Amino acid sequence: MMQLMQPDAPRWFAEDRPIRRVHADASMFIGGMRALLVQSLHPLAMAGVAQHSDYRRDPWGRLQRTADFLAATSFGPADEAQRAVDLVNRVHERVHGVASDGRSYSARDPHLLRWVHIVEIDSFLVAHQRFGDFPLDADGADGYVKDAALIARKLGVPAPPETVRALRDQISSYRGEVRGTKESRDAMRYLLFEPPLPPVARAAYSLLVAATISTLPRWSRPHLNL
Repeated sequence: MMQLMQPDAPRWFAEDRPIRRVHADASMFIGGMRALLVQSLHPLAMAGVAQHSDYRRDPWGRLQRTADFLAATSFGPADEAQRAVDLVNRVHERVHGVASDGRSYSARDPHLLRWVHIVEIDSFLVAHQRFGDFPLDADGADGYVKDAALIARKLGVPAPPETVRALRDQISSYRGEVRGTKESRDAMRYLLFEPPLPPVARAAYSLLVAATISTLPRWSRPHLNL
């Protein structure tokens, strides 16, 4: 159980840091869905999800674990944040295999770690700036990227970006590696159009889906058939 209510314990981020504003906002739901869709376009990253994740049997559990990690690292005491990072690093040690195109992959590959990180942070920032209650100014947006870089380094990401411009430049550098695959399109259909939800929740979820699609980078949409 995370011990977030320890007001005197040291934390990685002060209360006025941009990462706290972004990660406390409801727009994170949109950013999280966007991140999953764009991350899936790297075939090796998607292979790890398809072969080692239980997202179809327990999609909300996977999202809850991600939310727990973000809460611990963004708001929790420093020792709790470090434990969350250590747990993710241990899980990543077990995630490796061979993708459908014959290439091997590992969740500890620094190149893949960087892809997952930069897409996640870009997605959270884009969603916050469009739908968040208190969008960041230019300095705040750079501050958010810099805050996130601290966590990224602890996860093994090499040279994570510390400004929005560097973030977007790094994403552009991966464009030649991304493409739609059967796995990525299956994940997209499941996440957007076939989620395990009761009918009463579908209308509200469709609004979340529409907001998510509206934030996708233009270059990503053909790969996802959107």
